[in-house]
Amino acid sequence: MVDLARLQEKFRHRFASEPRIFRAPGRVNLIGGHVDYNQGWVLPIAIDRACYVLAQMRQDKKLRIYSEQFDESAECRLNELCSGEHHWGDYVRGVVWALREATHELCGADLLISSEVPLDSGLSSSAAVEVATALALLGVSQQTMHRTALARACQRAENEYVGMRCGIMDQLTACFGRQGHALRIDCRTLEIEPVPLDESKVRVVVANTMTKRALASSEYNVRRRECEEAVRRLRAHRSKVQALRDVSWEEIEGLAATWPENLQRRARHVTKEIARVHRAVAALQNGDFETMGRLMAESHASLDVDYQVTSPELNTMLALAQQLPGFYGGRMTGGGFGGCTVNLVRVDEAEGFAAELARRYQQATGLSPDVYLCRASDGGGEIR
Repeated sequence: MVDLARLQEKFRHRFASEPRIFRAPGRVNLIGGHVDYNQGWVLPIAIDRACYVLAQMRQDKKLRIYSEQFDESAECRLNELCSGEHHWGDYVRGVVWALREATHELCGADLLISSEVPLDSGLSSSAAVEVATALALLGVSQQTMHRTALARACQRAENEYVGMRCGIMDQLTACFGRQGHALRIDCRTLEIEPVPLDESKVRVVVANTMTKRALASSEYNVRRRECEEAVRRLRAHRSKVQALRDVSWEEIEGLAATWPENLQRRARHVTKEIARVHRAVAALQNGDFETMGRLMAESHASLDVDYQVTSPELNTMLALAQQLPGFYGGRMTGGGFGGCTVNLVRVDEAEGFAAELARRYQQATGLSPDVYLCRASDGGGEIR
């Protein structure tokens, strides 16, 4: 847990002023891997780990930032932003740029950033930073912004300023999370439907493999381009297709058989994964955790074989989880190539499951994992 009193004192010492405090949560996606940028549906929860931004306005146009995670400071002027440095400060500067592009006039600010969302883990630490920073900058500048527009601005910061072509799921979840609920998000219309998650019967257990990802320079952007190429080929036959969400696998399987194998695999995963999301929503609504677990297992197998974004460590973590009591199902979460698995576990077995999974994974790999129980939490806002 973040010690807010300690952070307040640290802010006072560093910046000689009294801060306001803003937060935005990380997220874990129960199902719907790599379909957000294909305009499909996803089913994440906002988790009870968050990024905190302590902020106060300045009278000039200067932005002074301190990151507790990196123990580093950065400074710039609002009208003299530069990008392409591959530096943690790009996420903050990107948000400033995107808000200004959306015609929001910002004042200068002092910011202290502290996050309990682990970096490079697939829990959307970047979106938590972006949304918390946007809320802080708007707050101290006495500006308001609709949450959907704020999420879009933060996505644009990551896409165009940082260079990571993520979808909008992470930012929307950080903005609209609801305690005790997953969110079915339509990534085309941005419609959000809360879906009850009965935490009296099941718990979400996140298991960090402790293997790092570097998505902006990894295969993530390649996967997006492959999906776009599949859509381009479909449009030659179906002019109304805008994204892979517009077709089912059964409709395009014959046509896809003429494509390069990598495009077949990507289209098969995305179209079938979207169908799994809708079935998963029905399962949660009915309290059918066995079906939900099977759908999560199918999702992981598809991400492994067809989308090819898993890793040996992710597969090991899931294989070990399957051997433990109380386990309904699990899958990799986030962009892949490392990071975390998400597991649905019977509530009375959850603590023992987490401890034993950590022990067995360390024994199998030599890596000491971070395994913890999560609760579905509310989206971001000012907390004091």
